[in-house]
Amino acid sequence: MDLLAPFVERPARAAVVLDFDGTLSPIVDVAAEARPVDGAVELLDHLAGRLGLVAVMSGRPVDFLRRLLPPSVVLSGLYGLEVVRDGVRSDLPGTGAWREVVADVARVSAGAGPEGMVIEPKGLSLTLHYRTRPDLAPAVQAWAEAQALRSGLEARPAKMSVELHPPIAADKGTALEALTAGLSAVCYAGDDRGDLPAFDALDRLAAGGVHTVRVVVAGPEAPPELVARADLLVDDPGGVVDLLRRLG
Repeated sequence: MDLLAPFVERPARAAVVLDFDGTLSPIVDVAAEARPVDGAVELLDHLAGRLGLVAVMSGRPVDFLRRLLPPSVVLSGLYGLEVVRDGVRSDLPGTGAWREVVADVARVSAGAGPEGMVIEPKGLSLTLHYRTRPDLAPAVQAWAEAQALRSGLEARPAKMSVELHPPIAADKGTALEALTAGLSAVCYAGDDRGDLPAFDALDRLAAGGVHTVRVVVAGPEAPPELVARADLLVDDPGGVVDLLRRLG
């Protein structure tokens, strides 16, 4: 069976949801410089006119994503804490009070964190990067854990970084289920550990009769546990675009 057939034959009942960094955009040293690979923006806009849902779901804030992606694409930022659909933004209930906590941790980290650590505030979360200084990994991880203990935020490992999030039951799995409710075919593409909850959600959807497809960008940093669960493998974000072109 062609795994993509339901998306071509019944597009109005189908959803394509994609991670951003490493999936639509190559991984870059400076997070602010990430951009969608050539052809991605136009293709997503086209598919949004055919499919029931085209969405980008990321650890990035929606304010970053909406500068780079067409308004026809639904955006789920900070692992579902923020959503923009049809130009209207909404935050998950209960998140507002955590903005001040995140801002405080960002200030403290800038003043007293490991020298060379890159701090990326995201409003409702922040990421502490060591991509440009891999030798800082233990220090950054220890700092993040200490700040999580102090603030009540949760530390989550990511690619060459640690993320600090509010202790709210939200991840790419809960976000994916909320976005795709009522659709009969769902494809999700990702490249990192943060995408594993989305694959767990696909398992739950499949158990309910939804046709699901797991796409993994199997780059050098792709975790083996994610690759092992893939239905389809591509080499890089360009491969994701090539795959999506098969949907019409």
